[in-house]
Amino acid sequence: MKAVITAVAVLAALGLLVSACGTGGTGARDEGPASDSVSAGAVEAGTPSASPTKERADAIRLVRADPGVSAAVKRDLKPCFGDEYPVDVSYGKLTGGTADDVLVNVMTCGDAVGVGSYVYREDGDAYKNVFRAEEPPVYAEIDRGDLVVTQQVYGKGDSLEYPSGEQVITYRWTANRFAERARTTNDYSKVAGGETPVPTEN
Repeated sequence: MKAVITAVAVLAALGLLVSACGTGGTGARDEGPASDSVSAGAVEAGTPSASPTKERADAIRLVRADPGVSAAVKRDLKPCFGDEYPVDVSYGKLTGGTADDVLVNVMTCGDAVGVGSYVYREDGDAYKNVFRAEEPPVYAEIDRGDLVVTQQVYGKGDSLEYPSGEQVITYRWTANRFAERARTTNDYSKVAGGETPVPTEN
């Protein structure tokens, strides 16, 4: 009887041991692939999709060679320090072409006032100017395929820091030219002390 009881106890212990090992092994295998999957997903999300690269246009050369750019802008287009020019350059789809258009904003070195905004469209092996605005202060941006130009408005006695308002003009490429699509005028008032301009509703 004692031998039978001992044999049953040994078999029960062996059964528990095998069951524990099997569960532990399966748990480890389940965790492994899950961890690898998360890592792979993070890498894919953080890796930019491949896209063809193209040599960027020389914005300084474009402006200087453009006969439509005023002599004053060309004369003042000099490096602020070293070889850093006061220009902002954006690339994007504005004119419906296969290549990105080039938007160049030229500013002053000291206070970064926009003195000219220009759009260049690829034309064969060269670029052609299709838009210019040279009434400072002016700044242009690409917004969802539209060209948005912001011009500060100054009244008598306004300082450079505090204009009376601004005009925001939206252009869209239509029939091989930019046509005005919308215009918004924002008037500003001065708070007590005249230090901070705040927008007022039209």
